[in-house]
Parts: sequence; structure tokens; C-alpha cells
Amino acid sequence: QVQLVESGGGLVQEGGSLRLSCATSARTGTMYTMGWFRQAPGKEREFVAAINWSGQNTHYADSVKGRFTISRDNAKNTVYLQMNSLEPDDTAVYYCNRILTWPNRPYDYWGQGTQVTVSS
Repeated sequence: QVQLVESGGGLVQEGGSLRLSCATSARTGTMYTMGWFRQAPGKEREFVAAINWSGQNTHYADSVKGRFTISRDNAKNTVYLQMNSLEPDDTAVYYCNRILTWPNRPYDYWGQGTQVTVSS
């Protein structure tokens, strides 16, 4: 059973920062390429960032490039998303997931997500 538990969301002012965490089961945390996705109200879920199993390769959506950083700690089975210079358009529920096909096709299994709200 895959375990994906997102945390770290909250309410932040425009220009602020948040760090999201995704706790995974041991095998998922070390063997899989992982990614972050988000879904804003009334919109489809979209890709945000991906990182390969070693952490050496990353890929970002154009909308977050230069502002967000994805990383992972395989010893802790955790994937992170550091979000800086947040904008109101970043408001969404954020999900982590395994990546089926690099860089942005996810497996069809989702956790509960964590809400990020950016106020202007």
C-alpha cells in the first residue's frame, strides 16, 4: 500500500514562503521518481515539480520555475517543496505522488493533499 501524507500548507501573504512535506512509505520514498501537483478551485490538477530517485534531476512547471524547489531525503522517506515568492495564483491544494512517466505523468493514486492559500 502506497502511503502519501502531505503537510505544511497554510495561509501566507503574497511574497511569503512555505515548505511542504510529503511522507511516504519506505519503498516509495527511495525507489520512485516523485512529484508535486496542485489543484486550484474550479481547475484541473496540474503538475508543479518532479525529482528523480537520486535527487540529481528535477523538472518544474514554467509557472513556478525560479520560485519553487523540490528536494528529497531518502533516509527519511520524505519529499519537500520549498515555495518562495508566493503569489495568489499559487493558491491550491497541493499533492505529492509518484511519477509514472518522466517528468509529469503521475500514478492514479492520491493522498489528501495540503491546502495552500496566498492572500494579496
